[in-house]
Amino acid sequence: MRAEDVVLLLLAAGRSDRFGDADKLEQPFLHKPLAFHVVTALEAVPFKARVAVVSRTSLDFAARGYDVVHNPRPDAGQGHSLALCMQAARVHDAKAVLIALADMPRVTAAHIWRLLDEAKGPDAVVASSDGHAPCPPALFGANHFDTLETVEGDRGARALIRAGHHVIASPAELIDIDTPRDLAELRTKYGVD
Repeated sequence: MRAEDVVLLLLAAGRSDRFGDADKLEQPFLHKPLAFHVVTALEAVPFKARVAVVSRTSLDFAARGYDVVHNPRPDAGQGHSLALCMQAARVHDAKAVLIALADMPRVTAAHIWRLLDEAKGPDAVVASSDGHAPCPPALFGANHFDTLETVEGDRGARALIRAGHHVIASPAELIDIDTPRDLAELRTKYGVD
């Protein structure tokens, strides 16, 4: 699958309940906000378009080349964010969408290229895996767009991902920051206070 035929959907509208009152996406890690690590890692991938769905963050994704969709109901779960993104993605007549999470700061462009390499046509479902469980980033061909627009809650597209093709990456690359402790451990690992 060519990157030029794919719309990147960045989910950045979670409630972050386990992180407390702070916006975890704005928390500093290696001299930039946590969410901008995946943004920076993927900026050279020539996607057809980039869409970010946000809720309470003040980060300026538009300045980084994203169409920004506001989710007024982050409590409705990741499925609602995904549906909002899919509406925006359809405008671009994409052959596929690649879903990434803004709280996964170690994802690399090399891994995204591997997902694109494995995607074959409109029925494609290609997800990441640490060797044990599939997870985002994940790519979905156009034949799955209707399903992605109707998923509910925080389960999102998990059933599709489980049944899809899985591309293995290092668990360190697929780390998902959910709690202050997760972020503290990541900072410690990279020698950052």
